Amino acid sequence: MTSLRKHLVLASLLAGLGVAAHAQTPPAPPAGGPGPQAHGRMHDPARMAERMQARLGELKQKLQLTPAQEPAWTSYTNALRPQGQPPHPDPQALAQLPTPDRLDQMRALRTQRNAEMDRRAEATKAFYAQLAPEQKKTFDAETARMFERHGAGRSGHHRG
Repeated sequence: MTSLRKHLVLASLLAGLGVAAHAQTPPAPPAGGPGPQAHGRMHDPARMAERMQARLGELKQKLQLTPAQEPAWTSYTNALRPQGQPPHPDPQALAQLPTPDRLDQMRALRTQRNAEMDRRAEATKAFYAQLAPEQKKTFDAETARMFERHGAGRSGHHRG
């Protein structure tokens, strides 16, 4: 019975570590194609880029940009493109690290993600400043709807 208890404790500990690592970043796709992500969906980078382009096209149409606003739009949409590959740690490599090193690596990845978010936020603010009041209302409404679809309520994180 002691051996069973040790196995259960070890399995619980490993499951807890796996959940913590999974909550920090999505797993890297296996070498043969995109891997399953949250909610059982497949994330294909090309398909995601197509959807993003379609949404941006719809937003641009709704904003009815003037020719003078086109350069700001171009800068904004260029800033929304990811800069390189997003950092995804190897879960097996993380599991091999001592806890303090694993925490430091997870913190470094979070810092990279925050820097990317800051870059996009600054580009959004610069573009927003170029909009007329009516365009700002449209932009606010459209981006609020995008947040509802992809924001905090659907990320799998629970508030409590």
